[in-house]
Amino acid sequence: MQGSDDASDTASPSNAPRVGVIGLGAMGAGMARALRRAGFAVHVHDLRAEAVQAVVAEGGVACASPAELGARCEVVVSVVVNAQQTEAVLFGADGCAATLRSGSVFVMCSTVSPRWSEALAERLAERGLLYLDAPISGGAARAERGEITMMTAGSPEAYARAKAVLDAMAAKVYRLGERAGAGSQVKIINQLLAGVHIAAAAEAMALGLREGVDPQALYEVITHSAGNSWMFENRMPHVLAGDYTPLSAVDIFVKDLGLVLDMARESRFPLPLSSTAHQMFMQASAAGHGREDDSAVIKIFPGITLPEPKS
Repeated sequence: MQGSDDASDTASPSNAPRVGVIGLGAMGAGMARALRRAGFAVHVHDLRAEAVQAVVAEGGVACASPAELGARCEVVVSVVVNAQQTEAVLFGADGCAATLRSGSVFVMCSTVSPRWSEALAERLAERGLLYLDAPISGGAARAERGEITMMTAGSPEAYARAKAVLDAMAAKVYRLGERAGAGSQVKIINQLLAGVHIAAAAEAMALGLREGVDPQALYEVITHSAGNSWMFENRMPHVLAGDYTPLSAVDIFVKDLGLVLDMARESRFPLPLSSTAHQMFMQASAAGHGREDDSAVIKIFPGITLPEPKS
């Protein structure tokens, strides 16, 4: 494995490629803004007009379709939800695969099956396009600051072409080899831990509520004790505030933990904790909480009174 690149050596965008961002959710919008602050002329596309206009108001350039964006850009960063949406961005009606010029780079930031990512690299290569398997982690705040982590794999040519773009978006760009899919493998293992930690955090807070422990005091103690995790510290404030506005939704972990289990199933590898966490998110989704913040997995526990939103 090669080492990580630090963002401190960001190249001047004066000779950098034209860049586009497709998918302006919590992560994609922040990444687009980080690129703007680095001096790039950022082209953007999203199905939600309001998301596009928010970036345009800060200097971004709106594109009506992925095809239009592809025709204008040499590096396209895709931050959509899953493989199906990535397929639509590339090969659907008005997809950008048909308009990207030979030698352009498609940077795929979604959490997908490693096998699917590897096959996508081959499909794009047939069109003369370069590909980086580049899932991301870090959350919306780090995306806004240009400090996400990217777990990447691809050819030296793709890295050379996209380096300034990657460095503007990320504090750490891990190069995990030339084989597409290697980045997705590491991201899926990260999601195993993230999903299990959120489920465990919700279970712990639910037990505290059931036992009558003051939830704010419990949060304060745990976040200064050995039982703390980044997910407990980051997600339980949503529960304490009674605010389940989605930054990362329950259904994201239905998908991502499903990918974790699919990868393990292929090699007949047991994942008891992941299986349990997946069922917890499935239960929350089935109960109607799929589009709420992933901390809403706590709502599956009976006999607890959750904090109400503050007025």
